[in-house]
Amino acid sequence: MAALAFTPQPTPEPMVDLNTTPLIDVMLVLIIMLIITIPSQTHSVSLDLPTGPPLKNPPLLDKNKVVITEAGALLFNGRPVDRAELRALLDATGQLAHEPELQLQPAALAPYGAVDEVLVAVRQAHLNRVGFVGNENYARF
Repeated sequence: MAALAFTPQPTPEPMVDLNTTPLIDVMLVLIIMLIITIPSQTHSVSLDLPTGPPLKNPPLLDKNKVVITEAGALLFNGRPVDRAELRALLDATGQLAHEPELQLQPAALAPYGAVDEVLVAVRQAHLNRVGFVGNENYARF
């Protein structure tokens, strides 16, 4: 019988690749925990808006209109004003014996910050007769 020659098998090299599956699992859990623990948006401007059905024939009263353009510019009754002047006009409106209606008309793409500043100024002037006009133009926005 012939002698069998024994050739040793080469030993496999150690695997140096890192198994990333557990790392990805841990990362996903951390992201979910972060999303759950983030506090909700707490900034708000409280306004007392009218409730109930609208009047069929509202009385015609003096009205002031504040328009907020897409660029964030302010128009008071069609005249450009800055924020300080608007605040003074709103304060003067609040001091009148018969408060006229204030109509707010922000443009569809007006920056929210500009609209929020106007709402804060209206609230600080203690105006009660405030309405949003032109909302029907954005029904399909």
